Amino acid sequence: MPSMEPLWINERLSIPGSDLSWEASRSSGPGGQNVNKVASKVELRFNLPGSRALSDEVKARLASLAASRLDANGWILIVSQLSRDQGRNLDDALDKLRQLVLRALVRPTPRRPTRPTRASKERRLSEKRRHGERKQGRRSHDPDG
Repeated sequence: MPSMEPLWINERLSIPGSDLSWEASRSSGPGGQNVNKVASKVELRFNLPGSRALSDEVKARLASLAASRLDANGWILIVSQLSRDQGRNLDDALDKLRQLVLRALVRPTPRRPTRPTRASKERRLSEKRRHGERKQGRRSHDPDG
C-alpha cells in the first residue's frame, strides 16, 4: 500500500507513517454485488515493538490494552469494515488506534493500601455475631438427634 503520513495522537505526539501499514480486502456481510467487487475492509497494522515514538512504559501498557489484537510479531492489528467506503474504514481504523494509544498514555495511579477503621472492624464482628446467632437459632433442639 502507499506510504502513510504520520498519525497525530495529540498535539505533542505522532506515530510516524513508517510504523504503520494497511491493506484492503473484500468485506464480509451484506452489501449485494458491492461486497464482491470492492475491497473496502481495511486492516491497519502498527509496529509496536519497532516504534520509537512511544516509551517502553507506554508500549507495555498499550500491549496489555491491545492484547487480543497482537499478532505473533507483536504488531497491533486493527480491522474496520463499518462502511462500504475504503477511506472511511481507514479513518475509522486510525481513530481506533489513536484511542488505544491515548488510553495507554494515561499512567494509572498506584493504589495506596489503607487499614480498616475501628468502627468498620466492630461492624464486621457484630455482623458475624448476628449471623452466627441466626444460624444457631435454626438448629434443632431435640436431644435425640
